[in-house]
Amino acid sequence: MATLLWILAVVLVIAGIFAILRKQLLWGIVLIVVGLLVGPGGVSIFT
Repeated sequence: MATLLWILAVVLVIAGIFAILRKQLLWGIVLIVVGLLVGPGGVSIFT
């Protein structure tokens, strides 16, 4: 489960970075924050 959360967090952060690069600043910030919260190093919503 931890591996799945890592993959999900990485995908969300990368998607957030690409959103910021496409001038979608708010959506990019939301994706990055959610990615950091879901990741095992953050406050996981699944535990």
